[in-house]
Amino acid sequence: MRNPKSFNSVAASIQPLEASAVGRFDNTLPSKEVLEIWQNADAVCFDVDSTVCLDEGIDELAEFCGAGKAVAEWTARAMSGSIPFEEALAARLSLFNPSLFQVQDFLEKRPPRISPGIEALVKKLKDNNTDVYMISGGFRQMINPVASILGVPLENIYANQLLFGSSGEFLGFDTKEPTSRSGGKATAVQLIRKAQGFKYMVMIGDGATDLEARQPGGADLFICYGGVQLREAVAAKADWLVFNFKDLINSLG
Repeated sequence: MRNPKSFNSVAASIQPLEASAVGRFDNTLPSKEVLEIWQNADAVCFDVDSTVCLDEGIDELAEFCGAGKAVAEWTARAMSGSIPFEEALAARLSLFNPSLFQVQDFLEKRPPRISPGIEALVKKLKDNNTDVYMISGGFRQMINPVASILGVPLENIYANQLLFGSSGEFLGFDTKEPTSRSGGKATAVQLIRKAQGFKYMVMIGDGATDLEARQPGGADLFICYGGVQLREAVAAKADWLVFNFKDLINSLG
């Protein structure tokens, strides 16, 4: 498999969703309180699929393995919050049971497509001494190359782990990972806060599992990124809805 550092971040061929959707929401401009928390965040936690990256990783892997449509339907249900995440994850994987060889082949042939502006935003946050984490219901095997592109330490990744046997056969996923179940992103944020003692933490993502992280002891702020997928039920409950990472960069001064 190719060295992760040689992966090219594919500049966006998809433009962020335009302002045609903005009029339907009243949270596209941050309140003074929201802006203050954002500008003083000790740590920012990013969802990966349809946020840091343009794609849903498990959907892309499934399509590569010949089960794309059926898995994508499950993903839509999981992201809307209409079904427990762990149930949807197990069901999706059971539809194609990816082998280690297939995963390695996928990573070799399908470099990650990075969302426009995310590299600049991560750099800006790091320049401001804000710690950056990646919290995902996706898989470490697919997220580690993205972290390498962005310069995010691997120890700052909370994600699921695919398990394989001695011959590379698919065995399942590690159910001990907090992100393998509903509410897992909130648990991950709580673990980070407890370990690091952060005062302000922000979660950025597009799905119901990201919104769940915004709770007492979890994230202080949930910013919904609608630049790839706009899930209206999630966006309506966000502290701040953005369609372009440039808005977040510019607000940091």
